[in-house]
Amino acid sequence: MLRKLIRPSNTEDAAITAAALKDPDNPPFSDAELASLRPRRGRPPIARPKTQVSIRYSADVIEFFKAGGEGWQARMDDVLSQYVHTQKRSR
Repeated sequence: MLRKLIRPSNTEDAAITAAALKDPDNPPFSDAELASLRPRRGRPPIARPKTQVSIRYSADVIEFFKAGGEGWQARMDDVLSQYVHTQKRSR
């Protein structure tokens, strides 16, 4: 069932706005406050985002990781990250 939205007339809207502005317990939002209430789209920003690069791997390496299904790039990243941490500890 569709419902029709009934909007106030310009006169009614002005009266509502004037009454709201007079209410000391309910001040209107500033532009900055209103902007902070808007939902952020997409993923939240992270401190150290991943860097996109173009690199060549051996076909057998790619086939191995792709054979594991979705998330193969994340698995490759995990393996490389583990290697980096191992190398840092051995120094």
